[in-house]
Amino acid sequence: QVQLVESGGGLVQPGGSLRLSCAASGMLFRLYAMGWYRQAPGKQRELVAAITSGGTTNYPNSVKGRFTISRDNAKNTVYLQMNSLKLEDTAVYYCNAHLGSANDYWGQGTQVTVSS
Repeated sequence: QVQLVESGGGLVQPGGSLRLSCAASGMLFRLYAMGWYRQAPGKQRELVAAITSGGTTNYPNSVKGRFTISRDNAKNTVYLQMNSLKLEDTAVYYCNAHLGSANDYWGQGTQVTVSS
């Protein structure tokens, strides 16, 4: 049974940093593309960072230069380092694992709140 467990969310002031972690189990982690998505109240879920099985990363312009995704295949874990956080980064952040349409999994989400 595939499980993705996010951690590291919390309350941070604007300009601060947080690192999210997503620990995966029940899957061949190294084969999966991994992604971080977020969903703010009243908004659609959006991609904030992705990393392929080969380590290629992708970011939308809204977080480029501030967020960094990385993976540790030995630990079956993907990370999201978030720096220079803004009020608009407030959302529930979700971890995603993807290996074709039949293998797409989500974590339960972790709340990130940026507030002064």
